[in-house]
Amino acid sequence: MYKRYQEKITAEMVRKQIYIQERQERLLKRISKARGVSEAELIRQAIERETVGEKPPLLAPDQAAWDKILRFANSRRALRPGARPYRWNRLDAYEERERRFSRREKGK
Repeated sequence: MYKRYQEKITAEMVRKQIYIQERQERLLKRISKARGVSEAELIRQAIERETVGEKPPLLAPDQAAWDKILRFANSRRALRPGARPYRWNRLDAYEERERRFSRREKGK
């Protein structure tokens, strides 16, 4: 049975070996796993998109991940009930950095 399946694939497709960067390999593995398709299928889809102009399929939203993020954000908010949101100020960041580095210089 496997031999017949293999013969059918080779009759319809051409085998290609390609060189890709390590970063591209990591991306290929991650995307193929997320979409539930093989790496080869992902490459075929990319070729089709490039030649036909078709958009890539979108990943389904991960509701469990969003729920986890919201639970975390709400737990952080619950630590300071009624507190006003922090207003970021660039000068505060500079002053904090100066304090940190001035302590390092004194310790030398």
